[in-house]
Amino acid sequence: MQDVVLAMLAKEPAYGYELRSRMRGALGPLGEAMNDGQIYVTLTRLAKAGLVTSQLADGLPDRPARRIHALTPAGQQRVAAWLTEVSWPKPDLTEFHLKLVAAAAARLADPVALVDAQRREVLRRLRDAQRAALARSVDPVAGLLLEGVVLRLRADLEWLEACERTWTRRDRTEREAGA
Repeated sequence: MQDVVLAMLAKEPAYGYELRSRMRGALGPLGEAMNDGQIYVTLTRLAKAGLVTSQLADGLPDRPARRIHALTPAGQQRVAAWLTEVSWPKPDLTEFHLKLVAAAAARLADPVALVDAQRREVLRRLRDAQRAALARSVDPVAGLLLEGVVLRLRADLEWLEACERTWTRRDRTEREAGA
């Protein structure tokens, strides 16, 4: 969650409420289950870690003053590292989806390139699992686990292909609209 909040701040400083709205918009119906307080707890932790700064902004006559949050240089470095990370042993699909959304919104990275990097990692893991499953010394019961790993990785590859199609289509539509 911390990396997602940092990436959402990479586009521009924001109030906690704005961050929550961005995340809910990025998650669609799945965002409705998000705990509103989690954003504020995360922002407090990020500030203590020196990754985010905040300052009080004047309110309007009918609204109280609010805190606007921004990345520190250390926060910017952490976002850059998170975007290039390819961890797929136990993928958090929501986090990866938000990584793509945040990267595109803040123009930090090309979502299709991020998908491609993840695909390469999943293919490497799939190849390793298939080799292990084909080993004659594998006990049939242990082989069942390997079969499950292979099936899961194949499903992950299909999802990554769907991500690539969507982001490629979106990129093409945005280029055509700008031309």
